[in-house]
Amino acid sequence: MATRGPRSAAPPPPAALPRPAAPPHPAETPLRRQLAGAAARPTALDAFRCARRTFLTGDRVDMQALAKSLNVDRATLYRWVGSREQLLAEILWSLIEPTVTRLRAAHVDAPGSAAAPRSVTAHGPVAAGQSPAAAVITGTVRAVIANQGMQRFLDREGELALRLLTIRASGFETRLIALIGDLLRDEAAAGRLHATVPAADLPYVLVRIMESYIYLALITGEHPDPDRASRVINALLPG
Repeated sequence: MATRGPRSAAPPPPAALPRPAAPPHPAETPLRRQLAGAAARPTALDAFRCARRTFLTGDRVDMQALAKSLNVDRATLYRWVGSREQLLAEILWSLIEPTVTRLRAAHVDAPGSAAAPRSVTAHGPVAAGQSPAAAVITGTVRAVIANQGMQRFLDREGELALRLLTIRASGFETRLIALIGDLLRDEAAAGRLHATVPAADLPYVLVRIMESYIYLALITGEHPDPDRASRVINALLPG
């Protein structure tokens, strides 16, 4: 019987391949969390935007409801925006300042705007020979009177509106006087301002006239009439 030779040794197991290194984990950012679907923490700007939407629909801005919609407590909301009155003043300013800016772009800053025929604008008719400054200011009055949220606010909280828009503490009227003053200084520098009222008093006078006709229902019970305001403003700022 043939004898068997020595059994050959089993081959060694193959060496394990090294595992690839894990890709570096990207830095976590608020953007990545929001892209992944995580809810972002609300901010003061979110509170302002939410309140502004509520105002524009004609509904009352209620601080408790606003805090609940943002999932924060009222103390946090008040820390963000100050009082309800301060929040409303900022909402009102956010509506009127862009209006004046747009009307300036149409009537003052656009090339040839002073000489171009301007019979109708988005905010109502423009009188023949009306000065650019008068067109901006009367257009602003028309826009405010036509704003649904503003009119509902005046109907519902008229005394608060007058206080917010006319007292120094809110800052609204002070900023509006400064904004109108900038417009008048530019018009004077361009040689298009022919008012007889002293330049130092004119911005304040014009703002008070704007307010008088916007809040006419609160003052005299009459319906706000932008045409009446336009006649007075045109007389103060002749073309």
